[in-house]
Amino acid sequence: SAVVFPKKIATEQQSLMLVKRLLAVAVSCITYLRGIFPESAYGTRYMDDVCVKILREDRNCPGSTQLVKWMLGCYDALQKKYVSLPVSSEEFNHYWLCLQTVTECYHFKFKYTHTGPLLDFCSKDRKSGSSLSCADTKKASILLIRKIYVLMQNLSPLPNDVCLTMKLLYYDEVTPPDYQPPGFKEAKHEGMMFSEEPMYLNVGEVPTPFHVLKLHITTEKQRMENVDKNILKQGEPAEPLQLCGVSRDDPEE
Repeated sequence: SAVVFPKKIATEQQSLMLVKRLLAVAVSCITYLRGIFPESAYGTRYMDDVCVKILREDRNCPGSTQLVKWMLGCYDALQKKYVSLPVSSEEFNHYWLCLQTVTECYHFKFKYTHTGPLLDFCSKDRKSGSSLSCADTKKASILLIRKIYVLMQNLSPLPNDVCLTMKLLYYDEVTPPDYQPPGFKEAKHEGMMFSEEPMYLNVGEVPTPFHVLKLHITTEKQRMENVDKNILKQGEPAEPLQLCGVSRDDPEE
């Protein structure tokens, strides 16, 4: 009934389980608060003292069942350390064009390490010799979910004719050329564009000793009119992107 934070993240498997749970919570929060699926497609859970909605399979809602299957495919790619993950809301009428017209894009970026904490992703004020505690991971996780809640409740409503898609972006140097996780196939779309001026937002990041999860959002600037400028650190207005949510301040991406 709750998303439990471990007292210690001593193994890569413990870290992976936490990242999977956090991804499920984040995707569920986004789809719930943006009104993608009906109330019946969600169950209620608690993440520390934060009440969250978790997407579940619902025979009366084929879309939620499909997204759950996509998430299981994402978990397969995560376990193999292949994947970075964008989720986008698209104008339905443009779905089959070679260049997709996107309304909102949620890009979950994953990084992996065998050598311990990637502290430069957690805090620029930390020294390289510092250790990463579970309290740091827990604090970052709860902060990320709270930011998602605040942001989703302040964005302008989505158009009525949108559909949800999920695309996996791989680390080419380690991913086999023919790899496709369950529920996915090779993408036909090479790029995306926004019909209005887009804005890039760096929502937050969660580090563990073995993984780093980041969330970036790109949306039409006009949808941000009601959002308090202090909620999130704003980036420069985004250009039409070849790949969803590529960070301008991360030279490794």
